[in-house]
Amino acid sequence: MNVSTKERPSTQTRVLSYAGALLETMDAALADHPNTFIMGQGVDDFKGIFGSTTGLAQKYGADRVFDVPLMEEGMTGVAIGAALVGDYPITTHIRADFSFLAMNQIVNLASKYRYMFGGIMSCPMLIRLVVGRSWGQGAQHSQSPQATFAHYPGLTVVMPSTSQAILDMYPQIIARHPGPVVSIEHRLLYNLDFSVSAGTPSKPIPLTSYIAREGRDVTVVATSVMVLEALRAAQYVAEKAGIEVEVIDLNSISHPDWDLVIGSIRKTGRLVIADTSWLEYGVAGEVCRQVMVRDPSMLRQAPAMLGMAAAPCPTAKSLEDIYYPSQHETVEAILTQVRGSGHGIELPVERSMTEGYKRFRGPF
Repeated sequence: MNVSTKERPSTQTRVLSYAGALLETMDAALADHPNTFIMGQGVDDFKGIFGSTTGLAQKYGADRVFDVPLMEEGMTGVAIGAALVGDYPITTHIRADFSFLAMNQIVNLASKYRYMFGGIMSCPMLIRLVVGRSWGQGAQHSQSPQATFAHYPGLTVVMPSTSQAILDMYPQIIARHPGPVVSIEHRLLYNLDFSVSAGTPSKPIPLTSYIAREGRDVTVVATSVMVLEALRAAQYVAEKAGIEVEVIDLNSISHPDWDLVIGSIRKTGRLVIADTSWLEYGVAGEVCRQVMVRDPSMLRQAPAMLGMAAAPCPTAKSLEDIYYPSQHETVEAILTQVRGSGHGIELPVERSMTEGYKRFRGPF
């Protein structure tokens, strides 16, 4: 799948996979910033976190790219100590779920240093979390905890949905952001190819939200891989029903551009929220809260919300296929917002989200 968006005006482009963009930015960080190092389980093996750190240990040495034992809390403590004395640690968790073992370090320490010490001390660091997705991941390797981390002041949480977002945001984060930054990367994105700017983009993706597709009939606010699902659905309803969907990539979960979001909803009067996690107490709920406290009258009807079923993720593929929202459900939500439940428009036959992406043969 080769994906591009309307907000990438560039005369010179190249094709780069999501994993390739991660590798380029990790390589550049080590080359440009001698105080940067990368650590995590598997960062120095031949797979290199699905290709995002491959060869870096050989290129920069084991003192700058190194594996760690099963010690998520301890490794995060080491990273915090290094950040406090001027180094820039990049910690990686091959599954987002593993970061829960480091919650005390991330939430109680790293996020609060700048506040507790009046800005004298800070923890500039990047924490990369990979969301598992495809059959076999199961209940303990599939969670997408953006709402959890965005809940705490002092943490910046981003969810890059394209290679361009990584190329634009990661250098900014590593060079200038006081941190800590939690970046949540979706496994389904890693093997996808994207069109990216060959040089310096004329309109870089910001550390907040942006319009991925302009439209007039309905607003879809989406996160991570659901941005791509929204763009695919937008193309489908445009061809089948002449409906123009505006897709907003929330991008920053902790610091969204609410004025941008509200402006789009005010224009279309209709809202679909597509998230990669559970709906209860999550991103979808926060988007709705922002609408309610600002101007609920802008909505012509109640918003639709897409996310994971309210249960732990099943291991079997047949159950997983109905656990996540499919393209069928995304298109249905958009059509129902604009035309009502009796819209009479043919829906896509695709019922498993992975049908549009890499067909994984196994859990990893």
